[in-house]
Amino acid sequence: MPAFTQPPTTHTCAGEPRRAGFEVEFSGLSLETAVKVVEEVLDAKPRESTAAECTLHAEDLGEFKVEIDWAFLKRISKEYAADEEQYWVEPLNDLASTLVPIELVAPPIAVQKLDVLKEISDGLRAAGAQGTEESLIAAYGVHINTEIPALDADTLGRYLRAFCLLQWWLVDAHDVNPARKISPYIDLYPQGYVETLLARESMTMDEIFDDYLEHNPTRNRALDLLPILAEIDSERVQRTVDDDRVNARPAFHYRMPNCHIERDDWDLTKPWDLWLTVERLADRPDDIKALAAKYLDSRRLLLPVDRGKWVAEMDQWLNDHALV
Repeated sequence: MPAFTQPPTTHTCAGEPRRAGFEVEFSGLSLETAVKVVEEVLDAKPRESTAAECTLHAEDLGEFKVEIDWAFLKRISKEYAADEEQYWVEPLNDLASTLVPIELVAPPIAVQKLDVLKEISDGLRAAGAQGTEESLIAAYGVHINTEIPALDADTLGRYLRAFCLLQWWLVDAHDVNPARKISPYIDLYPQGYVETLLARESMTMDEIFDDYLEHNPTRNRALDLLPILAEIDSERVQRTVDDDRVNARPAFHYRMPNCHIERDDWDLTKPWDLWLTVERLADRPDDIKALAAKYLDSRRLLLPVDRGKWVAEMDQWLNDHALV
């Protein structure tokens, strides 16, 4: 039985297997040790490496990257890759490993083949990797980049509305670390955007762009839609969001999960299973419509929806309908 549960929609509208990429932040290992784990689990071959990063090729899967997540160190390591006097780069590498995470960046993998990621996380744990609770500074997380089944307004609208209904519930379900909650990197969608979106029973692509870019002109969202919007119309995104880190791709950038790689009862299937709650609700447009109406009806005079009550209602609804 596969470790990774399959989403309700396993293929794109073009008939190709949907893919998902993962980014995993952790500490407790040297870059060399982390690379060795990936190399052994996947029988992968190193392609390029510096003091700060290494790219490995795995047959039938693609390019994996293991890197110290410090842009300055990576840039300097590349600039001085051929310099014989790199004596100062290694101490910086050692210092960085105590302050910033190492990051494993997995390529987009067909959802039917994701089990290999469990083997990698198990291998990193056995080697001594530590996750979210290890650092109050870095607040390590897991990013899931799941390919959207189709780049049309109906599909995109269903996913957005499903996430808006679930975002409070997901914070509790993930038990998001306090340090990550107060960071700006995984901000939830603002209430004005949520209510605008849930009031629309259907949306054109122009409305999706206008609403999103008005309320969310930043990468710092728990569900970052900018990669998908840039895939559809990069110039339109760039006119509002001046950030060269926005990479166009037909995939959601889900940034909410903690990384608890140090726990024996945790692996990457845990955050994946919670993301699948969004997938399952997105696949039920009639239920989205009914829940959206209920959410909007729950607004109080001059006050927004009561968060605690809504989370409790969603928890009960999800259990009643076997979506979790």
